[in-house]
Amino acid sequence: MNTFAGPAFSGRTSQLARRLTDDGPGVWGLHERACEMAARGEPVCLLSVGDPDLPTLPSTIAAAISSLERGRTHYAPGRGELSLRRTIAEIETRASGKPCHPDEIVIFPGATNAIYSVLACLVDPGEDVVVAEPMYVGYDGLFRALGINAVTFPLDAAGGFALDLAAVQATVTPATRVLLLNTPGNPAGNMIEPAQLRELAAWCLQRDIWLVCDEVYSMITFDRSHTSLRKAASVLDNVVVIDGLSKSHAMTGWRLGWTVSTLALADRLLEFTSATLFGCCQFVQDAAVHALTNDEDYIAGVRDEYRRRRDSVCQRVAAIPGLACEVPAAGMFVMVNVAGTGLDGLAFAERLLDQGRVSVLPGVGFGESCRDYVRISLTQSVAAMAPAFDRIEAFVATLES
Repeated sequence: MNTFAGPAFSGRTSQLARRLTDDGPGVWGLHERACEMAARGEPVCLLSVGDPDLPTLPSTIAAAISSLERGRTHYAPGRGELSLRRTIAEIETRASGKPCHPDEIVIFPGATNAIYSVLACLVDPGEDVVVAEPMYVGYDGLFRALGINAVTFPLDAAGGFALDLAAVQATVTPATRVLLLNTPGNPAGNMIEPAQLRELAAWCLQRDIWLVCDEVYSMITFDRSHTSLRKAASVLDNVVVIDGLSKSHAMTGWRLGWTVSTLALADRLLEFTSATLFGCCQFVQDAAVHALTNDEDYIAGVRDEYRRRRDSVCQRVAAIPGLACEVPAAGMFVMVNVAGTGLDGLAFAERLLDQGRVSVLPGVGFGESCRDYVRISLTQSVAAMAPAFDRIEAFVATLES
């Protein structure tokens, strides 16, 4: 018999946990519902998540197995294994034409965690981060977790989601601590021009603002090569670059990303990751070294495959009345404007799932400026996506009747 007569347990959680309570438009909820439908055996076509269907390079898997067999299952240095950091530093030095020291690199379990850690070390609660719309849907959770304010500016949708320097500069205020860029961009596949990166780096430096660039799609470009912020910027004092292997090397589940920054900031990031993560898997880092040094033919094949998928999707979209899209320059997504159907992106996505059994992400999850869009993932083959577009075409036809 329970004789305790005290007050009932409240079950109270922290402000951080409460900030993460999803009170938005249920963007991921729609994808999760589609996954539940698929798990029940319903014939759902999933075009709503950026998890590539391509296999990890087999020799990379073999390298991980070899590392495990050698007993590489212990604590790794907090900054990351020196062999991996040296490999990344050599790549960064060649790509940027500027020297990069291995100690300027910190390894994280994925690029998202790297972004979280960078923001945690640069921005106090209540301060501002300026970011473009459309923005990667995962950024919002990071901002809310850290209690920082996201101040957005729109990319030029009609111009291929191009960045307007004047729009950026008009959005920055004295409360801005970080300008967060994403190039090539998710979801729009846009690429920021090198001259714009150079000007923004100098402009932010003058105003004591950090310029952080998420470059995880840097290897998946179609018509021209990616130019890193480290190459474009004349001075690197306020520059942070984030990259990883998830998309380029089809290694989403391996969880491996990194930052490249000044040594002073890398030391702060080391303190943060040592307190919160205590390092990344040795065998995953060993496999990453192999992936980064044996990937030329593999990456070329990945790039060609995504180009085929992009071209196929854009051709199908162009043939469906009421739909329109800009051809992305990079990445693994296509943003489709559905305003011509009379529906906004959220209503379109919900009805398409219910009536057509195809899941896409509503554009509102990437910002209010994308309310009339949906995002389609290029994470399945052309042959696998063909039935999905047959269903999309049939669904749009019902809206016209």
